[in-house]
Amino acid sequence: MGKKGSAPRNIYGNKMEDFMFWDSANSNSFSAQYYLARLTELGMSMFEWKNLPAPIDWRFIEYMLFFNGQVLYSHDDELGEDIVTQVALSGKLDFYRVPYDRQAYADNGYHRNLTADNSVIIWNNLLRMPSYPAMLFYARKLWEVDRTIDINVKAQKTPLLILADEDERLALKNVYMQYDGNQPFIFGSKNLGLQDSIQALKTDAPYLADKLMELKNQIWNEALTYLGISNLNVQKKERLISDEAVRSMGGTIASRQSRLEMRRECVENINKMFGTNIEVNYREDYRELDDEFALENATEGGGDKIIVRDLRTKNKDVENSI
Repeated sequence: MGKKGSAPRNIYGNKMEDFMFWDSANSNSFSAQYYLARLTELGMSMFEWKNLPAPIDWRFIEYMLFFNGQVLYSHDDELGEDIVTQVALSGKLDFYRVPYDRQAYADNGYHRNLTADNSVIIWNNLLRMPSYPAMLFYARKLWEVDRTIDINVKAQKTPLLILADEDERLALKNVYMQYDGNQPFIFGSKNLGLQDSIQALKTDAPYLADKLMELKNQIWNEALTYLGISNLNVQKKERLISDEAVRSMGGTIASRQSRLEMRRECVENINKMFGTNIEVNYREDYRELDDEFALENATEGGGDKIIVRDLRTKNKDVENSI
């Protein structure tokens, strides 16, 4: 039995104050990890690799490019196959600042010294940098807003400060935990003294969750733009012309090309050096979603029409809206 007035403890024997602190810290961590995992999956799943020699794993390529910014393609005569490994760069640079000496290595202990004459570096983007730091940046911004939404929503039902006698503190904490847990009934003794010794100072916190959610969506869309994923909202009833839609996609398309063209250039060098026929493209679902826009027609006929413009072919089809 603890002393009268001592802080309650959880099942691990820790003080409840510590538990509440770590519970909040864990919620922050889980939220950040959740958004980072979602952005990582999106970043890794955007490209389709075709004709990769077995047993090269395209997921490993995208994983390494996302987190390290580079991988190394080579042929191992002892294994009798082409391989993709992690790479440590060293030695002199050529005219275009590409390292000549490369050390191929793998987590299973594989290690081999290579050069620009028998291997090709695959870079993640034109800056030759990983995507992970940027996605970590956005994940942290997202969890910050997300947790602020939680706090704002909870503030709609809870006061900020409760004033009571010190000898009632433990009883009040137990009552509040039941209240915070949304229990339909809260039982207390007649001697609890809630009506006489307790005051609640309400802050009347304004409801800002809707505005915070809008901010969260803006941050999310900014992250998608960085990855080169379309985030144009075609469900809104705003009247947009196709030129406005294309201009709004400028940053998305530029970011997309940075990653795609770098991969294609590296693949071209691989095909020349090793006689392969590898291709890399955006997956069909991304290309279809990104290159076609459904836009409400504001000028043609004055009716409820939907203009669909394909940015690749510049063709335009007009369909009746539902």
